[in-house]
Amino acid sequence: MKKTLAQNKFIGIQIVGVGALTGGFVGVVVTLYNCLVELVEQFTHGYYAYFLEHPAFIPLFLLGLLLGAAVIGGTLRALPVLRGSGFPQTEGAAQGLLRYKWYQLLTGSFAVSLICIFFGLSAGAEGPSLMMGGSIGDGLSTALRRNAVVRRYLITGGACAGLAVSLNAPLTGIVFAYEETHKRFTPEVFACSFTCVVVAVLIRSALAPLIGLFNRPMLAEFELVQTSIGLIPYVMLAALIVSAVGVGLYFLTLLLRKLFKKIVCKRKTMTWAMRMLPPFLLAGVCGLLCIHSTGSGLLFLEELPGGAAGLERVFSSPLWVTLLLAVVLRFVQIAVNLGAEVPCCSSLPFFAMGAGMGALLSVLFVKMGMDPAYADTLTVICLSAFFAAIVRAPFTAIIMSVELTGSFTYLLPVVLAVAIAHFVGYVCRTEPIYEVFLEELVEEQTESNRLILRVRVGEQASRRAIRDILWPDSALVTEVLRGEESLVPQGGLELSEGDILTLEASPIDEREYRAALTDTVGEIVPPS
Repeated sequence: MKKTLAQNKFIGIQIVGVGALTGGFVGVVVTLYNCLVELVEQFTHGYYAYFLEHPAFIPLFLLGLLLGAAVIGGTLRALPVLRGSGFPQTEGAAQGLLRYKWYQLLTGSFAVSLICIFFGLSAGAEGPSLMMGGSIGDGLSTALRRNAVVRRYLITGGACAGLAVSLNAPLTGIVFAYEETHKRFTPEVFACSFTCVVVAVLIRSALAPLIGLFNRPMLAEFELVQTSIGLIPYVMLAALIVSAVGVGLYFLTLLLRKLFKKIVCKRKTMTWAMRMLPPFLLAGVCGLLCIHSTGSGLLFLEELPGGAAGLERVFSSPLWVTLLLAVVLRFVQIAVNLGAEVPCCSSLPFFAMGAGMGALLSVLFVKMGMDPAYADTLTVICLSAFFAAIVRAPFTAIIMSVELTGSFTYLLPVVLAVAIAHFVGYVCRTEPIYEVFLEELVEEQTESNRLILRVRVGEQASRRAIRDILWPDSALVTEVLRGEESLVPQGGLELSEGDILTLEASPIDEREYRAALTDTVGEIVPPS
């Protein structure tokens, strides 16, 4: 017993110490990356405006989009791990389901995401930031020769720190570790994610004034007011509409993914470059029609406070037409990007689309009798509800909403709207979209495997309940033998030294998987 406590204490010290080092590296790298993203996005808006003013150069612009599609397609053909938003890959690596080369993720996600943002695709920096954070944790654990268990903790902590730095929202980063990555609470996950996030965000706070990065809540400009009972009916109606659109986006995305894969399967000559062509050309067309539909949506969000009164109109159209056009075009772009597995994150575009729908509904509700003072509040509430409907992470959506605005005044209607969105998703039988993508990756890359292990004295599994052990998420305990007795492997069952466990899993890297289990449980028993 003393040996077990001493060993757990030593692992905890490792996690905190190396986690602080990981957070330091993540803070520097991701902060500089997000500064570059802001500069690139501002430049992108500038040259889109130039081509609108000088339509004779539009063919040259389209040629540039073709070149961008070829570059990204060629990169994905060489490194298919970079495709998609980055969330599924990082979650899979943290759960022990997937294994990647950390330096490929770090450099590849940095480069391809900047290229996608440069060409105006509806892409955010959160996924690449999260992927880079996880890869930094992986790289440090490899360099310091930490075992497989500590490596997974550091991937989790680095990923949370990357997300927290990108959004300037530390609590959101920490909650992400529980609700999205591991879906369970363990002291080790908390210690690592907390340490990484705190150090990384402190470094971001120190660097932000020096490099011109915003050091305030992302949605601080929205004028949020104390809500009254009169707003609740509008909140409920808006949440139903927004979540219904979110469900529609979910099913459209899955349909497009199947179509893109069938085209690739049937036409072997279709390369990744041809697969990237529709998203890139669509981004160019949408950007020329409505500049508010391009990029991550951060610049669009900055124009929505005050009931979107300062929003630049498209073709001198009324406000509601501009908002509707921006929402519809971004809806189509997000679905096509996710369907084609463009290497760009969709979280900030989710925010922009949700906020755009909220601003559009505010215009309608004001005409129905809603107090105009509630316009900004309803806009932020719709942002949170739309995110919750797609990602199906209600606690993250609520905490993120509070952190991004720096206000608790509208907490009750946010909770109500997120609950409605989550319920609509449940009724429509949608799954968390990043989990669906992760399952696809695992199915592509893994095979079923079974292992038998004996619990050894002093290991983490000794004298701990099954549910309190950080298993590789592909691992399922199917049987526990204690002497001649076969026990039901329930979550509350406490394991003892000498217990024989049968596990089924789908590891991407069998060597890594075996190392993680032997570090956690004990020795592998050869099949009889």
